[in-house]
Amino acid sequence: LQFVESGGGLVQPGGPLRLSCTASSSLLRSSIAWFRQAAPLKAHERVSCISDRGASSYDLDSVEHRFTIYRDDAKNMVYLQMNHLQVEDSGVYYCAAPPACHLWRETWYPAKWGQGTQVTVSS
Repeated sequence: LQFVESGGGLVQPGGPLRLSCTASSSLLRSSIAWFRQAAPLKAHERVSCISDRGASSYDLDSVEHRFTIYRDDAKNMVYLQMNHLQVEDSGVYYCAAPPACHLWRETWYPAKWGQGTQVTVSS
């Protein structure tokens, strides 16, 4: 399963962005998670996960009330709506498919990262 992330860009603090994630095959019945990497060589942070049934969870307290993850299975897409962006949200965002969101919250990381999409929050 190869993922394609898009929607990143340059945005001013306080602004919104919507990231999109799709894949080379169906995302139906898959949990999908977002990660971000603030800078090369920094650890990937868990951001959010959505189950195959649409239940969402957020691993970062700093994003829980600003970011919304949702899916459109008809379009084979998972989105991350990011509002009130902060400079600290900058980084490359990746999506992946953990076996389940509760495993994503523990120790799961993908074996390989996609290209990601760059988010830069700056004035």
